[in-house]
Amino acid sequence: MSTEPFAVVDLIRSKRDGSELTDDQLDWLIAAYTDGRVAEEQMSALTMAIFFRGLSERELDRWTTAMIDSGVRLDFGSLGRPTADKHSTGGVGDKITLPLAPLVASCGVIVPQLSGRGLGHTGGTLDKLEAIPGWRAELTDAELMQILAEVGAVICAPTAGLAPADKKLYALRDVTATVDSIPLIASSIMSKKIAEGTGSLVLDVKVGSGAFMKDLDSARELARTMVRLGESAGLTTTALLTDMTTPLGRTAGNAVEVAEAVEVLAGGGPADVVELTLALATEMLAAAGKGDIDPAEVLRSGRAMDSWRAMIAAQGGDPDAPLPTARHTEQLTAPADGVLQSLDALPVGLAAWRLGAGRARKEDAVQPAAGVEWHARPGDRVRRGEPLFTLHTDTPERIAAATELLTGAYTIGDEPVAPGPVVLERISR
Repeated sequence: MSTEPFAVVDLIRSKRDGSELTDDQLDWLIAAYTDGRVAEEQMSALTMAIFFRGLSERELDRWTTAMIDSGVRLDFGSLGRPTADKHSTGGVGDKITLPLAPLVASCGVIVPQLSGRGLGHTGGTLDKLEAIPGWRAELTDAELMQILAEVGAVICAPTAGLAPADKKLYALRDVTATVDSIPLIASSIMSKKIAEGTGSLVLDVKVGSGAFMKDLDSARELARTMVRLGESAGLTTTALLTDMTTPLGRTAGNAVEVAEAVEVLAGGGPADVVELTLALATEMLAAAGKGDIDPAEVLRSGRAMDSWRAMIAAQGGDPDAPLPTARHTEQLTAPADGVLQSLDALPVGLAAWRLGAGRARKEDAVQPAAGVEWHARPGDRVRRGEPLFTLHTDTPERIAAATELLTGAYTIGDEPVAPGPVVLERISR
């Protein structure tokens, strides 16, 4: 006979039928799932019910608090410097965290960047960085604090004691088609960020075909939900809505995105990646009381590259080691002369995933060298027979499926096209 105060099936049924769960039910549910007393298939059913029925403001607040209370709360007060963090809701070619964290750290702000792995067609920051030989994502609390004190920035997995409920849910959502749910996204992000103990947070909420939020209205709703959760918990929180109709930069994958991030730190890189990195850095510095610093000037100075190298080395990586390269590459060429009118982020992200850059199941490994490189962006002139894409993979049998996706990912025409803005809106409370 069960001694549990609630039956999970009753909670699933209740949420399925549109009822609200009580505070006690939510507290118990998150604690019991974290402890393994609620089975994965039961939580899968419940998250699907939430996907369709949503959570009320009260339920979401309690769900988020319960996720935080499943573990410890970090405190960076002893480091004696302001703290700021950034979180992206995920996109295609979104390697912004890689240059952003060392850039902001080189301005005197502590950046404890707790990141995740790939979800669906979007790449994971940790998957990208693990392409660097020796680099490790898992750190103890003591290691985290030491690196922050010495380097000023760290990009790592949430430590074992930080919102462990979210660590389980994050992986589960990836394989149960419950990723793009506003309450589940908001609680996942904000439980980690509030528990993390950072003083300020800037959210990069992606909008468009390659994002979980396909339109501005849903992106605004997500941004406002997260800003409200953060501010209610005493965390200075702002959000930028940014375009994800077209993939960021010129690469999607793991090692290929690291290489592009290093280009940005070296003073080059694609204009849109640089623009968004600087926009987010400006927000983070302002929130941390360092609004008088120009991040563009710091980037040009090379100090951000120094911070990058120190950060990678502190986590066991070799910043000078060659990045892995794919055993097989194949180029897709332009079928006609003209101007690239559009490049759809979603099929590009799916193609990178099919080539091995992402995972279909939470236990799958990713190929460090797999990915897609595009040689033109909307507005660029292309010529028939010249390369449009380069596909990278260790498993050539994957190329046909990726090619099929990319063939429908773009349009070529005669009209000139002006690139749209990267930052669409700013949201604060």
